Amino acid sequence: MRDERAERRVDEGQPEGGRRHSAEQPGDPATITRRGALKVIAGTAALGAAASCAPDELTRATDSAHETLSGFDPVPPANPRATGTLTDPDMLSPVVPWEMVLTDEELRQVAALADVIIPADERSPAASAVGVPDYINEFVSAPAHKEHLTRLRGGLAWLNRTARERFGAVDFPTLTTAQQQEICDEICFEPDAPDALKPQARFFDGFRDWVSTGFWTTEEGMRDLGYMGNVPLPSFDGPPAEVLERLGLAGEDLG
Repeated sequence: MRDERAERRVDEGQPEGGRRHSAEQPGDPATITRRGALKVIAGTAALGAAASCAPDELTRATDSAHETLSGFDPVPPANPRATGTLTDPDMLSPVVPWEMVLTDEELRQVAALADVIIPADERSPAASAVGVPDYINEFVSAPAHKEHLTRLRGGLAWLNRTARERFGAVDFPTLTTAQQQEICDEICFEPDAPDALKPQARFFDGFRDWVSTGFWTTEEGMRDLGYMGNVPLPSFDGPPAEVLERLGLAGEDLG
C-alpha cells in the first residue's frame, strides 16, 4: 500500500507545522503560526486604509481585518514573541491559535491508516513515527476546515465498521497489516472502486494527500526523497553540462 515515494507534498496544509509540525496541543512550539501568516495577508488589506496609522492603530486595524477575513477573533499567542511583525512573522517560535479537536482514539486510528500508506522500511520510519497524526490533527482542527474534519471522521467510522463486520475486530487499528491492506485496496484508487465505495475512495485519496504532505516535509521525509535544498554551498559552478545540453543551452553564455 505504500505510495510511490516520488509523488509528494509538503503541505498543509500545508496545514503547517511539521514535526517540524507536531501539533499535540495548542501552543506547541513545533508548528508554524497561521496567525502570523494571516496577519500579513490581513495587514496588506488594511494598509490602504491605515497607512498613516500609528503602530498600535495599525495592529488594531490588522486584527479587525483578520477577523473579517477569517471569521474568528485573533487569539493571542501563548508565546508573545511568536507573533513577529506584519512583514516578518517569527517562524522560530510558532504557535497554533486553535484547539486540537481529534480525540486520542481518533489519533490512534489516524496513525494506523497513515502507517498503511507509509509504513516503516529500510529507508525511513513510518508516518506515525514522525508526527503525521499531529499534522493531520492540526489541519482538520482549523476553523476553516470543518468539511475536512467531517470527511475524516466519516472515513474512520467506515473503516472501523468494516473491520468489525468483515473480521470481527474491535476496530481498524486492531487488524493485522494484511487485513488493513485488504480493506484499503478496495478504496485506494477511485476509478477502480465499486460505485458503493466511491465516497470512501475519495476520503482515502484526500487522506493519502495529507499523509504525503505531512511525511515528506519532515527531515526524515526529505532525506527519503533525497531532497538537497536549503543546504549552503561554498560556491556554484553552474548547471551540469548534460543539463544544459538537454535544455538546448549548451554553449550559451549564461553569465
